[in-house]
Amino acid sequence: MKRMLPVEELARDERFQHVRVEEQVFDPRNASPSAKVNGLDPDYINCSENARGLMHGIFVGEIQALEGAGRTCWDFDTGPGRDEAPFGLKLDMARQCWDEARHVEISCKLAAHMGSGIGEFAEQTMLYEAACNADPVLRLTGVNRALEGLAIDVFKTMRDFGKACADPVLEFCEDWMLADEVTHVKMGSDWLRKITVDDPDRLKNALDFQKAVDKLFSFGGFRGESKENPVHLARNFRRLAGFSDDEITELVDISAEAFAEAQAQQTAAAGAVGA
Repeated sequence: MKRMLPVEELARDERFQHVRVEEQVFDPRNASPSAKVNGLDPDYINCSENARGLMHGIFVGEIQALEGAGRTCWDFDTGPGRDEAPFGLKLDMARQCWDEARHVEISCKLAAHMGSGIGEFAEQTMLYEAACNADPVLRLTGVNRALEGLAIDVFKTMRDFGKACADPVLEFCEDWMLADEVTHVKMGSDWLRKITVDDPDRLKNALDFQKAVDKLFSFGGFRGESKENPVHLARNFRRLAGFSDDEITELVDISAEAFAEAQAQQTAAAGAVGA
């Protein structure tokens, strides 16, 4: 089996359509505040489509998380990189594969429950790209802390959305998966500190990489703490997963910065289209 499998070689059938994450964030159609395209509030006119789109995003994200955790078990099992990832870390990644496989199945069934299907929305693959960084420490920060951290926020939001819509199936399933995500992030937090305990420069570089991933996956206002942000930070769950209050505050600032930059770019793109 090939080590460090490139994203272009992921196994996907004809139902999956690929889109670059930048195309999603800076789509000029998202610039109109009246469109409320990101809204999950039941009062939003297109909240049902938004919820289905988010569920499809969860589904493909779980596939990539499964693929990424599996790659970590294999990529550092043999060859020159064998000693870069401790056996205990690979054992935790194997456990995560089991969780992610279950999440894929649950999310696929939830999508059908919500009237959607595989391929209705496009798939962007940055999660897998972050999961295949050559440095296992960057995988921990890019995936287990940044992207699985985002999953904590998303699952809590979807759980609350299911409760608001009186959908006990959605509420229960999202709550169940949320518990797993807290565990995945905690594993990343713990292993990050263990591996870098004697290397503060490596720790700093890893956390800088996490900030870059967090900013990109704030999706220009997708995540934040205002009503305009459809996904809100799950502060208490993040604390359980090993985030400090300072880290959470910094993440709020990163999300606000991403929102301001995306608004400016969307407005410029909309003006160019109108011209």
